[in-house]
Amino acid sequence: MKRGSLVEAQFTPLREFTLNGTDHVSHREQGSMIRRYTAWRNRYTHDERLRRIVKRTNVA
Repeated sequence: MKRGSLVEAQFTPLREFTLNGTDHVSHREQGSMIRRYTAWRNRYTHDERLRRIVKRTNVA
């Protein structure tokens, strides 16, 4: 079984929460969403949805 890298496990939720299925008007708007996600991620480290995504990435 191949394990994902620790860095990949952090970027997968970022992609799922902020980038997938979006059509940002500008890079500035996209950057704003990434910054908002990062702030949220740092406040809610025990969020169940986030933990499931990280766990799934680590196992894949």
